[in-house]
Amino acid sequence: MQDIEPYYNWRHLYAAEEDKQSPFYKRQYSEFEFSNSIYNYYIHPQWEDFGSRTLYMKVLFADYEQGFVIIELIGEWNDAIENDIMTLRRDITDIMFTQGISKFIFIAENVLNFHSSDDSYYEEWYEELAEKGGWVTIINLPAQSQYDFRQARLINYINLVDFPEWRTLKPEMVFQQIEDQAQKRFLGS
Repeated sequence: MQDIEPYYNWRHLYAAEEDKQSPFYKRQYSEFEFSNSIYNYYIHPQWEDFGSRTLYMKVLFADYEQGFVIIELIGEWNDAIENDIMTLRRDITDIMFTQGISKFIFIAENVLNFHSSDDSYYEEWYEELAEKGGWVTIINLPAQSQYDFRQARLINYINLVDFPEWRTLKPEMVFQQIEDQAQKRFLGS
């Protein structure tokens, strides 16, 4: 897992540690010291620790004018034991929401497992974002995790999209394509 780096081709456009509105402002990263792990596997030091023991992230791009963020995830999304959705909401997305972000795109191709609990945090998040015309979309969640996500009926609140070509586009183009799908699905446009 230490070889899996967060996507870096947008670094010239955005860096969360340089963004005064980011929860990761002024965070410093090592290129060589591997200190974070998922279970017994070290992960690349560029992944951001946000309080979960099994799930890490990297804010790839944020646009406060258009109100969207693209976040890449790695690890195990575990609501049953770790309550990752609560940690993600309270320590990251709620802060971003106060900064004008209401549209969240999560790239989850490195989320190896998903374990659900109840859907109350998802429902609350959906309602809060819908008031502002916002939404949450998860891109490229692996099939086994998608199955668990659907079984928990979380697709009532979050859009799942297969979008393998996202790396070939600029962040604004990724947002526009996801926005078009979200408008159709959640907002009935």
